[in-house]
Amino acid sequence: MGRSKVIVKHIDDPVKRKATFQKRKGGVMKKAMELSVLCGCEIALVCFDERGDMHQFASTDMRATLKRAFNHKG
Repeated sequence: MGRSKVIVKHIDDPVKRKATFQKRKGGVMKKAMELSVLCGCEIALVCFDERGDMHQFASTDMRATLKRAFNHKG
């Protein structure tokens, strides 16, 4: 039996929303780390929660990677 389809909609309960954010943030950070290790690419991941707190992951220097991304033509 496979996984059930997740319905993507706003979570009204603040406690459930925070728990879901923490779990999903951990998953996306893990995926970013795995991608950088397996493929040898530079990753810079920044996300802000609803309170405005910043969470980040960088495989190399965050500032250099972001500067390179913002100066990229294309």
